[in-house]
Amino acid sequence: MRDAAPDDSPRREIVQRGLWFEEFEVGVAYVHRPGRTLTEADNVLFTTLTMNTQSLHLDAAWAAEQKGFDGQRLMNSMHTLSTLVGLSVAQLTQGTIVANLGFREVSFPAPVFHGDTLYAETVCVDKRPSASRPGQGIVTLEHVGKNQHGVIVARAVRTALMQMRPDDRSV
Repeated sequence: MRDAAPDDSPRREIVQRGLWFEEFEVGVAYVHRPGRTLTEADNVLFTTLTMNTQSLHLDAAWAAEQKGFDGQRLMNSMHTLSTLVGLSVAQLTQGTIVANLGFREVSFPAPVFHGDTLYAETVCVDKRPSASRPGQGIVTLEHVGKNQHGVIVARAVRTALMQMRPDDRSV
């Protein structure tokens, strides 16, 4: 029987989810693994889907003539930002977020190239109950992305509206 433990008692289930508002701890760093290796296919797909025809992302011949990045094409920075936030979802917000409220202090201090691996960590920098939405709270998260060499390549501060723990503790 798949629905019972070996001793015929009902099995206990653990469902993967993000954190409830109350579970976020200010000052704690949440390290997200695994990382994500960013490929040329990722870059071309994301860049063309978003209608970003910038030669920095799509034109290898043009990029080869440029001096700024050793002739390499850059990963689309919006793809880098999306992946940075995406790496945090399973651990922090899966099924517990209400909405992203905004991003600020977004920066890309070093380039990301095809074949680089992005690793992410998030620090909860602030949280407070929502004044207008009972049962929800506002969490401020600082996401930092590093490449495989430990170089910071992306940083963003995000504010999100999160669900508080339901009254029914069996959820």
